[in-house]
Amino acid sequence: MARIVEPKIEETNTESDEDNWTIGAEPFKPIDMTQVANKKGKIAAPTSQAIKRAADILRGGDPIGLPTETVYGLAADACSDDAVAKVFALKQRPQFNPLIIHVASIEMAQTLVHMCPLARLVAEHFWPGPLTMVLPRLPDCPVSLLASAGLDTLAIRIPAHPVARALLDEVATPIAAPSANLSGNISPTKAQHVADQLDINIILDGGPCKVGLESTILKVDDNQLILLRPGGIAVAHIEQAIGHAVDPLTNPDKITAPGQMIAHYAPSKPIRLDALDVAANEGLLAFGKPLPGAKMVANLSVGANTTEAAANLFAMMHELDASDCAAIAVMPIPDEGLGQAINDRLQRAAAPRDKS
Repeated sequence: MARIVEPKIEETNTESDEDNWTIGAEPFKPIDMTQVANKKGKIAAPTSQAIKRAADILRGGDPIGLPTETVYGLAADACSDDAVAKVFALKQRPQFNPLIIHVASIEMAQTLVHMCPLARLVAEHFWPGPLTMVLPRLPDCPVSLLASAGLDTLAIRIPAHPVARALLDEVATPIAAPSANLSGNISPTKAQHVADQLDINIILDGGPCKVGLESTILKVDDNQLILLRPGGIAVAHIEQAIGHAVDPLTNPDKITAPGQMIAHYAPSKPIRLDALDVAANEGLLAFGKPLPGAKMVANLSVGANTTEAAANLFAMMHELDASDCAAIAVMPIPDEGLGQAINDRLQRAAAPRDKS
């Protein structure tokens, strides 16, 4: 009989394009936990004292682990070349892959990038929240060029998670915060996922990530919106909210935003997509009614809800990857709502890895 992985996120209401994500920060609920020491990092409840300590570590030039509503970030002072270099080194991340810069407010963003009226409209609708815009750097932008991989643009957003916002208010400086995992691996949606991979001084524990999927990335070019990466806000929701079309990116010839590498978000086990059957030695990443015969089952959403599935995706991939299953089979997921972003991550996870 297959082992069953219980969903960590309760099923949401029926998904609609009008409400794929609740924009804005929610009241913070203190987490009842004791501080846990880990040989590869220290997980700390996000008390005021812990946030001040994390801010001091950032000011000293070292990275920390930070919860956001999307995934956990490896946060560093975005204006310090040395601090940003440490992020690349810790993640073993190619330096041609830019980082997302997190800011506390639209006003802070405007000190870093040029915001045309369309960008301002998008920001007013979706910040704080899981949406990143790629915008032109200002000539005097203090953010490290290493963080933007030498490009003349910057990927920038305002996170909605209350712990991230509290830290940004405390440090009062832009923070570079890519996902807190080794480059190419499954993204972390719990503090322990970070501690299992990275040796850093402190990881602020904000609980499981609510969205559980990286931010949607849009390039804003004069009067055009271009989708660089699907993510935590569905394209249809963006178009409806602002009354403006979002165009697809066609045949990109170079990396212009985070998360565009072909082989990315990958487990250590082989992964098989659009499975219509499952072998006895495979773990099953199910969607809706599970296929029979798997050694272990993790169901993204029993009710076939893509918003719930997005929130569970990386956590369940971690659990299947840590199991004794030989491989992971993934049931088909419709390309609707957040299904587009889920399938983007799964396709990158299943892509051939460079063995050189």
